[in-house]
Amino acid sequence: MVSPASPAEARAFIVERLIGDTGEPDGIIAAARALAERSLPSIIHALDEKLSAPLDFSLVSVELVRFAQARPSDGRYAMTIAASASSPDALILTMDPAAVTLLINALFAGDVDEPVEPIGRDLSPTEVEMATMVFEEIATAVNGSGPRAFEFRLPLPMAITGTELRRHILRDGPAVRVVFSVSSSANAGSISLTMPQRVLLKHRGEAGAQATGTQPETDWQARFGEEVMRSNVDLQATLRLARMTLSDIATLQVGQVIELDETAQAEAHLSARNKTLFVCEFGKLGQNYTVRIRHPFDAGQDLMDTLLPG
Repeated sequence: MVSPASPAEARAFIVERLIGDTGEPDGIIAAARALAERSLPSIIHALDEKLSAPLDFSLVSVELVRFAQARPSDGRYAMTIAASASSPDALILTMDPAAVTLLINALFAGDVDEPVEPIGRDLSPTEVEMATMVFEEIATAVNGSGPRAFEFRLPLPMAITGTELRRHILRDGPAVRVVFSVSSSANAGSISLTMPQRVLLKHRGEAGAQATGTQPETDWQARFGEEVMRSNVDLQATLRLARMTLSDIATLQVGQVIELDETAQAEAHLSARNKTLFVCEFGKLGQNYTVRIRHPFDAGQDLMDTLLPG
């Protein structure tokens, strides 16, 4: 997991974990829509050069979602994740079976104006490779250039599908999803882009303000924000005990000593408002007990560690 690089990013990370939001909803949607509309001509041009038959590519919707919702439950989809300099999962791209069918026909000179049934099986290696190629062109267009570029790490990893897709675990958090339609006169499918709100605002935050005509933050907004950040929040540091069976717990008695797991001291969890924020190391300074922050808490990795102990 990439740790926050500055106090401001660390503060944004903590606020996101506590309240599940990153910024003004209207501003986030406006920034995502502006990004999609600017990228669309480049996407169309890139795909027209690779496909044997031209297809219509248009923006369908922009909506706020949870990042964990980006993974399709249908194994016939294709999905890839683009990492960037600021995030290991800066962009998720998914393609539905109807889009896969239409694009594979257009790539290999099929008649895209004849109705075709969406793929009803797991994708073949050729179809996965085609989906990866399309994702690459979209990511390149969205990436942009110059100081505001997202700096996606290209080339993208090969798209996943089938069992691998169904088993893939994503972290959660506030995100924005952009849905594109790819269509011909007789067929239509969709391709979706999902991006964490923090990543979008870091590179395109001012775009949303310009699109909606929002003025710079006023004095009263700044004061209100300062007062919110002064609010007191109770912190809790928790040490994990060793794993026990229900029968062992049922036989516990007053005065019995329970041995801590050997890694417990280095895996304390720092929480606030029932949200785990950081993984810490438990220790002592003089007569006082302490916890030293090691890294931000990663819910996805914690789930994997629980499912696959050791």
